Amino acid sequence: MLKVLIDDIEREPDKTLHVDFDDEIKELEGCSIQAGIDFKSLGGFIEAKGHVEGVITLECDRCLNKFDYDLDFDLDETFAKHSLYDEYAQEVELQSGQFITDLNGEKEIDVYDLLYQSVILQLPNKKVCGINCNEGLFVSDEEIQPHDSRMDIFKNIQIEKDK
Repeated sequence: MLKVLIDDIEREPDKTLHVDFDDEIKELEGCSIQAGIDFKSLGGFIEAKGHVEGVITLECDRCLNKFDYDLDFDLDETFAKHSLYDEYAQEVELQSGQFITDLNGEKEIDVYDLLYQSVILQLPNKKVCGINCNEGLFVSDEEIQPHDSRMDIFKNIQIEKDK
């Protein structure tokens, strides 16, 4: 596990620490990523910005075949060094840019966990192996609803068209 100590960030001349990651996320099948992240101290907050590239093996929701999905996204997270509980003890509506991870006084940031969560959030809702995957899209009426013999009478109805 790769961890960044808050004190190490604070000791840097410009309060910015660069971390490179090139490894697999073992909890995700076939997920290998490369990332470069800058951790910057902003007083009571730590800003993590970087770029992530890689590949993950997914299972197609239509045909159930495995396929590789390319990852390529920017990472932008903010961490509060101290608990925000007192400041936000009552319910408030979050606006854009207010999603902050509360470290609750922890002295380190788990880079591996940050990348794991970021990859999970980047996965598509519908995992499809390709634009031409039609498997499972077309099913017969029999598959949708079993045959009901009471409806057989309607098969022989003839409708006359107006002349």
